[in-house]
Amino acid sequence: EAQRRIAERSNITVIPAAADALLTEPRPERRGGFGGSGRAMTGVRLGATTNPELDGLELRAPAVIVTTGTFMRGLMHMGEVQTPGGRAGEAPAVGMSKSLSDLGFELGRLKTGTPPRLKKNTIDWDALEPQYGDDVPVPFSDLTKLSAFPATEQVECRVTSTCAEIHEIIRANLDRAPIFSGQIESVGPRYCPSIEDKVVRFAQRDVHHIFLEPESHESDWVYCNGISTSLPSDVQDRIVPMLPGCERAEILQYGYAVEYDIVRPHQIEATGMTKLVDGLFLAGQINGTSGYEEAGGQGLIAAINAIQYIRESEPVILGRDQAYIGVLMDDLITKTPVEPYRMFTSRAEYRLLLRSDNTADRLTPLARKLGLIDDARWALFERRRDAMSRVQARVEQVRFDGVPLAQAVKRPRFSVEQFVQGLGMPDAGSLPRGVLETVLAERQYEGYIIRQRGEIKRQAEAEHRKIPRDVDYFAIEGLRAESAQALDRFQPLLLNFHTEGAAWRRHGVHPARCCIRGCHARRHGLRGARIHPGFRQDSARVA
Repeated sequence: EAQRRIAERSNITVIPAAADALLTEPRPERRGGFGGSGRAMTGVRLGATTNPELDGLELRAPAVIVTTGTFMRGLMHMGEVQTPGGRAGEAPAVGMSKSLSDLGFELGRLKTGTPPRLKKNTIDWDALEPQYGDDVPVPFSDLTKLSAFPATEQVECRVTSTCAEIHEIIRANLDRAPIFSGQIESVGPRYCPSIEDKVVRFAQRDVHHIFLEPESHESDWVYCNGISTSLPSDVQDRIVPMLPGCERAEILQYGYAVEYDIVRPHQIEATGMTKLVDGLFLAGQINGTSGYEEAGGQGLIAAINAIQYIRESEPVILGRDQAYIGVLMDDLITKTPVEPYRMFTSRAEYRLLLRSDNTADRLTPLARKLGLIDDARWALFERRRDAMSRVQARVEQVRFDGVPLAQAVKRPRFSVEQFVQGLGMPDAGSLPRGVLETVLAERQYEGYIIRQRGEIKRQAEAEHRKIPRDVDYFAIEGLRAESAQALDRFQPLLLNFHTEGAAWRRHGVHPARCCIRGCHARRHGLRGARIHPGFRQDSARVA
């Protein structure tokens, strides 16, 4: 579907070839609010292809977004067998790693894995417990017509499980598992381990659930979620028939692991642009992340800022209090993940404000300013905003069960239906449910939201409060050794100070410990010291 939509766009040309090298030139000046690194992109050179006309062709562009996925020097592992490639049946991208390295980028290496795929009509489907989706699915877009949603027939999954006998087979073959034999040295995702990893790390468990997920209406491939593996094919042939319901299952594709190169993300800005080359943007797994949503969020930020860069406009940087994408980008540039990064809600200190129900309120005005949404979308948002204002005003005017409605909504398990009843508005029942849910949430968590906004204000002030370069963090009473070491490593190489806000987000630094450090610094004559609001980007660059 994505390929079809891209192909339909008259202003997009798809060239089926690998970008083999990045083309740059010296350019010392800044472009709008971007850059000033000394080098800038001029385009890419294609590698060898099946089409002689494309071999070595140079595509000129002032901005380039590189999204290599798992293909950069990709190497697939299945037992002792190693096959160059970033995905089954597809060749790796080799030249890009060398080009990035030649430009001075520090590369790393990570791994991920995938489970076997089974043929659906060879599985005893009806004998397995069904796993259904939501009774009332929620679309991503406010423009979706609920009467025609979901657009495709929904298919349930099935659940099966491993057993003690399977675990014994896996243990007996660990010497043939690349992650245990030493064949793979790179780090994989801790939160999504392979089945051999699970058997070793959770040795006390005899059962691990596996969810059988149909991949498409157009094929009979079934994805075995929960049994990602790089064990040899003969071991997988023994394991799969021992799964309940899979006794006669046909394996269409064996599981495998893949190692791939990344650019360590401390070398990019929160815009997605690299610090070494102006106009070069990176997005997705090349930055050390894992997951479709993470890749999509980075792609959006990189694309927006590539356009801003070309237009010589100001960069667009989302804050940690503004969007999960803001948390993601900030984590990447300040914490330098040592394993594939996944965006968990627990990583966001302001997650009470980053709710799915208020996404439109947080980001639609910015999207409108950037020209990303059309008049129809904006008109829908304005209607939502007007409806919310009316409901908020009504909450202050009415009572429910003898008490002000603003107080009643804070009762445990106060429902949207009770809220509609309490409002007593003639059109309350016809208002979009999203409007009612957002206003209700804002009222129910009002005290916590006020407190969190206070924390955001204090953090914003910390972003501009400078810390001298020569602070002895190890001498600060109450600061843990781990935090002191992380802060000491963070000492800028070129500047005389950095900010409290930038410091506390460093890997290994706990925010509470930075409060101790901040109080210590202000006690020594730094109270009220300010720096230019743009300093945060500069400090991140030298860090």
